[in-house]
Amino acid sequence: MKFGLRYCNTGRYVDPANAVELVQAGEAAGFESAWTVDHVVVPDGYQSAYPYSDDGKMAGGRNDLPVPDPLIWMAYVAAATTRIKLATGILIVPQRNPVVTAKQVATLDVMSGGRILLGIGVGWLGEEFAAIGVPFDDRGRRTDEYIAAMRELWSSDAPTFAGEFVNFTAAHCQPQPPGGAVPIIVGGHSKAAARRAGRLGDGFFPARDAPAPLIELARQTAAAAGRDPDAIEITASLPDDLERIPELARAGVNRLLVPVIPMFGLKGVIKNVDEVARWAQIIEKYADL
Repeated sequence: MKFGLRYCNTGRYVDPANAVELVQAGEAAGFESAWTVDHVVVPDGYQSAYPYSDDGKMAGGRNDLPVPDPLIWMAYVAAATTRIKLATGILIVPQRNPVVTAKQVATLDVMSGGRILLGIGVGWLGEEFAAIGVPFDDRGRRTDEYIAAMRELWSSDAPTFAGEFVNFTAAHCQPQPPGGAVPIIVGGHSKAAARRAGRLGDGFFPARDAPAPLIELARQTAAAAGRDPDAIEITASLPDDLERIPELARAGVNRLLVPVIPMFGLKGVIKNVDEVARWAQIIEKYADL
């Protein structure tokens, strides 16, 4: 079992010094990864329904909380660490040009020594898409195509792609990731997300808990697509009861994320940086599951 820190680019960790202190403490304690979250803008008065609360609104009642760009935040803390992986949880892929994103992610992966995990999602906030100038209704198709285009740019000697939204021919995009690709972890709490993880993902990250039906759907979809279902790495939220960790490991969960601030309906399990060090014993206890 691996453990990650979750929503690290929010709250007090927007501050650069606090961000570095958090991720360095996580690295020292044995955390495998530090995860960020993504919103470019959150327009006032949005009517789109936030899918993870009963009232359809993000927790906290404020739309003006700072959320630094996840890739830039990750680049900053990468320079101050050596081992801990840095992940987006998630990056809203259809809002971004995939050729530029592929370049940014590959560059970050190279400069961090191959430590980047690209968690991706389709987004839910229609008003945010409108502010960026990107269509909302075709975001699922865009996401699938953007993933394919990015992988082509990361792996081919003369990247060429012809799609509905993306087209390029012999478009050299250097540097490429050290491993020939960056792991893509599909986030979301829907059947569509689970199927996308099975078809395209290296991993699946349900937004809440570890729902067995969605995890099984991801695996079934992978098998139907001729992929190895056991190769889909499962990331989940830390359970309230730590005694459930062995149960989740038996269910195939590979990584648990520990919230560092109370946000989006999650409790802030780690109250401050000093508490990060105390997790070293918990990480060691469950490392062999």
